Amino acid sequence: MNIFTIVLAIVTAVIAAFVLYVRLASNDPAVWDVDPLTVAKPTKSNHFLLRSDGGDTAGKVYETTPQDLLAAFDAVALAAPRTTILAGSVSSGQITYVTRSALWGFPDFTTVKAVQDGHGARLVIFARSRFGESDLGVNRTRTQDWLSKLRLTDTTVGN
Repeated sequence: MNIFTIVLAIVTAVIAAFVLYVRLASNDPAVWDVDPLTVAKPTKSNHFLLRSDGGDTAGKVYETTPQDLLAAFDAVALAAPRTTILAGSVSSGQITYVTRSALWGFPDFTTVKAVQDGHGARLVIFARSRFGESDLGVNRTRTQDWLSKLRLTDTTVGN
């Protein structure tokens, strides 16, 4: 066997091991199902935090109840490709989703909670990547895409 074949075999084995780890590593709900209202904003740029106090941006207020808002969001999230529920439910008031990238299967976690805001409800969302320092804006883009698909009346002025 020549040196090129040996190096190629080693590189292939390392890539295969990495792919298996990314796809098969357990996702502990105790680690990933965090309260988006109180979670500390990460210093890495691999997240998006939709929260009026200390987030990247504040969400809109919708003319509905928190439970109905969370149910509407849940329907949108579960219609997205490669997205499943890791923890929570509409009835529990908080849901954490796992969305995997198409090629490598990298997991991103999105935790969402709906809270009362005046006469309506607002979503609080913490979307983040498990691996890497940056997500290249994927979590922000996915969150904004899901929010754009909500078919509820927005009562926030200027948003």
